[in-house]
Amino acid sequence: MLCAIYRSNKRDQTYLYIEQQDDFSKIPEALMNSFGKPVFVMVLDLDKRHKLATADIERVKHNLAEQGFYLQVPPPVESLLKTPDDFDD
Repeated sequence: MLCAIYRSNKRDQTYLYIEQQDDFSKIPEALMNSFGKPVFVMVLDLDKRHKLATADIERVKHNLAEQGFYLQVPPPVESLLKTPDDFDD
């Protein structure tokens, strides 16, 4: 299964995986508006990989087959501030 990967020019560490390069016809308009102009990164053969760096490969394949795209967003930022309950007495 081949897919094309694009990065967002508006959102850092946000990537869009689609079935065919430059075919954004299955992407909802609202998503495309918030994603911004897609910047091509690469074509990837998912069948030749067992895992991906930051995405679950089975979820990527499933979403591509079911909805025609997969959106990879960065993990939530971990708070460096502790709440009073986090401190030991």
